[in-house]
Amino acid sequence: FRKIHSLLHEVLPCKFVKEFVTEDGLRKLFALIGRNGQGIGTSVYSEWVKKVEKLDLNTEERNKVDLFINTTYDAMNEHVGIFLNCEGSGLYRMQKNINHSCNPNATVAFPYSNSTLSLIASRHIAAGEEICISYLDTCNLDRSRHSRRTILRNHYLFDCQCEKCTEQEGDPDVTSEEESCGDDCVSEDEAMES
Repeated sequence: FRKIHSLLHEVLPCKFVKEFVTEDGLRKLFALIGRNGQGIGTSVYSEWVKKVEKLDLNTEERNKVDLFINTTYDAMNEHVGIFLNCEGSGLYRMQKNINHSCNPNATVAFPYSNSTLSLIASRHIAAGEEICISYLDTCNLDRSRHSRRTILRNHYLFDCQCEKCTEQEGDPDVTSEEESCGDDCVSEDEAMES
């Protein structure tokens, strides 16, 4: 922290950020970003893929392009993993107030390939209904209540009490090792290490 603190003090000398250039202030800033930051989901490669997918190609050409895209994604995934489409983290004034649900009614999107965040309804939202997003990726949303809550507890410091978790209260506490899940998911052990 001391090294980061001294670098931050050099880079941000303005009075507005003085509270964050103390060691305690820096800890608070990291906690704020860690709990409320939104990964900015854009990538030049994914934007290129979207454009290529719209091309009118015959079956043979489409198969070659799809193979190239999948091979490239696999190679990039080996180096950057879950950060493949994340170009940073931002704090958004309104979005930071949106709560989590394991059955969300909205999703976060970056439709302009920059840091502009949009919330998109994933189903009908009734008047007065709370807008919720998932703090978990799709793969982890399909896991057991026990696994979802473990990941949320370790990453976001809360026990989920959403409708889906409440409905599954009587389910057995199945661990990640007993569930089938792809390589892109955060395992319970990884959640514990974070």
